[in-house]
Order: sequence, then C-alpha cells, then structure tokens
Amino acid sequence: MKLNIAVLPGDGIGPEIIEQALRVTEVVCEKFGHELSYEYGIVGASAIDQVGNPYPDGTHELCMASDAVLFGAIGDPKYDNNPSAKVRPEQGLLAMRKKLGLYANLRPVSTFPTLVHKSPLRSDLVDGADFMCVRELTGGMYFGRPQGRSEDGDTAYDTCVYTREEVERILHLSYKYAQMRRKKVTVVDKANVLATSRLWRQVAQEIEKQYPDVETEYMFVDNAAMQIIQWPKRFDVLVTENLFGDILTDEASVITGSLGMLPSASIGIHTSVFEPIHGSYPQAAGKNIANPLATILSAAMMFEYAFELKEEGKLIREAVNASMDAGVVTEDIASKEGKAYSTSQVGDWIVNYLKR
Repeated sequence: MKLNIAVLPGDGIGPEIIEQALRVTEVVCEKFGHELSYEYGIVGASAIDQVGNPYPDGTHELCMASDAVLFGAIGDPKYDNNPSAKVRPEQGLLAMRKKLGLYANLRPVSTFPTLVHKSPLRSDLVDGADFMCVRELTGGMYFGRPQGRSEDGDTAYDTCVYTREEVERILHLSYKYAQMRRKKVTVVDKANVLATSRLWRQVAQEIEKQYPDVETEYMFVDNAAMQIIQWPKRFDVLVTENLFGDILTDEASVITGSLGMLPSASIGIHTSVFEPIHGSYPQAAGKNIANPLATILSAAMMFEYAFELKEEGKLIREAVNASMDAGVVTEDIASKEGKAYSTSQVGDWIVNYLKR
C-alpha cells in the first residue's frame, strides 16, 4: 500500500518527538511492505518566524495533497508572553482545523500497568479503563456568531449553534467506532437546559435505531464529569459537542497518569491529523529528554484510522507497551528506582523491537 503523509514537526519538542514517530513509521512500513513517502511542512511559531503566517498556504497545500498529517506541537513562550502579538502560533492550529475540515477529535483514554501508580485516582478505579472520547470540532460556542462585547465592555456574549448535519456526522462516526470496540455509546449533553443539546439528543435518538447492535446511554455533562472520575471503566465511546468535549477530554487525560502517553486524531473531510495531546514543552526543546510515546502512539492511530491498517497499529502499541515493561522510558514516567532514558534512546529501543 502507498502511504503519503505530511510531517509537521511544529515548535518546541515537536521536531524531536516527530523524528522518533517517523522512524517507527518507516520501520513498520518496511516490515509490512508498504511504500512510504513524506514531506515536511512548517506550522506554528516556526512558520511565523519564517514567513509570518502560522499556517502558510504551502503547508495547507501539502496537507491537502497527503493521505494523513503527522503533527508535533505548537507554541512558543515569546508569543505567549507578548500580549500585543497580533499573530500567534495557536492560530495556525485553528486555521488548519478549519481549512482541512477537521470535524471530530478522537482521544483514546487507557491505562498502562506500569503507570497506574502515577494516576491521581485510586488504582482500582483506573486499572483497565479504556474508552474513546469523540469531540465535535466545527460547531458550538467556539464558532457561533454573534460573539463579542458591548461598547462599554460590561457585557459579553457568545452564541452556541449546531446544525442537524453537524450532529448527524459526528454521531455516525461515533457509532461506527463503537462497533469496532465494545459496542456502547454515551451521548453527553445538557438537554434539560440547552436548545442545542436538545437537538443533539433528538438526532441521537433517531440515529441509535440504525445501530441496534450498539448500546446507547444519555448523560448530562455534569454527571459525565463526575462519572469519568468515579467510574471511568463504564465508558466505551463518549461523544459530545465542542465545548463540553474540550473540558471532558482534558479531565479524562489525568486517568492515564501522564500527558506524555496520550495520542489523538482529528478526522477531517479532506485529510486527518494525528498528534499528541501535550504541548510544545519549550523548556525541554533540544535537550533530548521529551517523552516520544504519545507521538509514536499517534502514528499507530494514523495507521489504523487513516489507512485502516489494524495490525500495523497493534504492533506499534505492542512495542510501546514492551518498552514500558522493560523500563525504557523517559524521565517523566520513570520509576524512582529506574533509569531515565533519552528521547532518542526510547526511539532506538522501540525501532529495534519492531525489527525483530
């Protein structure tokens, strides 16, 4: 199979972690007989520094011409600490989402036996938790208009808008993923208060009939926030709107015990983007200490969701689990008694495992 990907390292630790994920991708393609081609693009602060645009036209054209995008991280303190900056790295991410038609963010939440002790929750609550958060990306409060403040600045307003088409699209995607998992969908809304949530629930009640093999439950967002902490193992696929999803996915991320372990995928109309959920961690840039595992797991998701190559993704996750079992991990997740390995050493170990 031919795999054509765009590689966007981005800022901070992005280039270092992307390098390891790309090495893994190359080895897996060679092992399974796939033909891999890739090209680098610029995004974020590095793109602003070079061309004044955090998501330049050339990068967009590259992404549009690719089957998938492997993305590192965005962010730079010289922009974060400058309140007068008119162009910011994060605007590149929003522009990429909009122009590529990225409408669904997938965040798998699972635990690793060697990291259960790092979770702030009790081990009996989180051990074995394994669910997927599906967040709608194109509608809701973040994009609704009108939005702004009154002339005197004392009143502010945002508008939450959803269309039937947007809701149907994300729900169908969620049910299809549930069919590949444990066949349960939890629809999270606030239908007792919000008109947009009542639309979500109405559409979901219509669509669930098309998937009789999948169990459907409905949950108010405040209850969902509580259940994620009290009983995370009850969930399989959790789907919700943009604002609720932004909050709940960040809450769920603590279950694993380290942001450095969490991959994500943003499914698009034109192409899909695969990236770790952590930031650019500029303090560690160039020091060869950043945890590459979330980015390597994002590459596993790329094989599975962009190319429907399940065995390839499974093998990458197996290699990541093996490296953790062997204690070959970076400082952020190393045990007190264990050795801390560098970014490249972790990559070396996983590549060698895959070559066996």
